[in-house]
Amino acid sequence: MDNAVMPMDKLAKIYIKIRTAKQEKTKVYEAELEELAEQLKVISNAMKDQMQAAGVKSVRTDYGTAVLSQKTRYWTGDWDAFKTFVKENDALDLFEKRIAQTNMSKFLEENPGTVPPGLNADSEYVVSVRKPQ
Repeated sequence: MDNAVMPMDKLAKIYIKIRTAKQEKTKVYEAELEELAEQLKVISNAMKDQMQAAGVKSVRTDYGTAVLSQKTRYWTGDWDAFKTFVKENDALDLFEKRIAQTNMSKFLEENPGTVPPGLNADSEYVVSVRKPQ
């Protein structure tokens, strides 16, 4: 069937039906993943407790080697102070290498003709369909 000649109302109806089915399947999938993640967390905690009680950093089994390591995450509760610290200490490498998409778009709109070196952009037209209210 040639979609180019199909009426727009029919295409929109099919689009919403497919999108709804996709959303429903995603909810089921995410719920199943969440359950598996919780089971892994319980098992991981049991292994961690046993390893800490035994004072070991790794345990070799027939099914794989369990390794106990410490993971540290960092965050800030004061972004303004953190940015000031980074500037004062010339420590830009404390940031991850990604561009804040909304902020970059706003910057380019407010500063026409000013483009950061090495900036790449990719734009495409996309169609979205909203259900009638």
